[in-house]
Amino acid sequence: MIAIFLQAAAPESSLMPTMLMMGLMFVGFYFLMIRPQMKKSKQEKNFQSELKVGSRIVTTSGMHGRIAQILEDGIIIETLSGKLKFEKAAISRDFTQQRFPDAATDDKK
Repeated sequence: MIAIFLQAAAPESSLMPTMLMMGLMFVGFYFLMIRPQMKKSKQEKNFQSELKVGSRIVTTSGMHGRIAQILEDGIIIETLSGKLKFEKAAISRDFTQQRFPDAATDDKK
C-alpha cells in the first residue's frame, strides 16, 4: 500500500499560493506583534528621557520613590528606606495623583 503512494506522481501545482500565504503571514505577524512592540519601546524610551528630579515614579520591581538625582549611568531614587541607585530602564511608570491618590489627602469626614 505504501508503495502505491511512493510511486504516485507529485501534483504539479504552482508555488504562487504558497508564497502568497507566507507573505500574508509575515504581514500579519508585523501588524500583530512587531509593530506594537516597536511602538511600546518608543514610548518607554521617550518616558525615560523625560524624567526629571522630583518626579514620583514606580520601578519595574514595584518600588515607589522620588527621583533625587539623574546621573549618566542611572538614577538615584529616594525611598522611605533611603537612597537607592537604579538604571533608567528599571523605571516603569510615573506615580501620578490621578492613578495613585494618597490616603493622607483624602477628605473623609
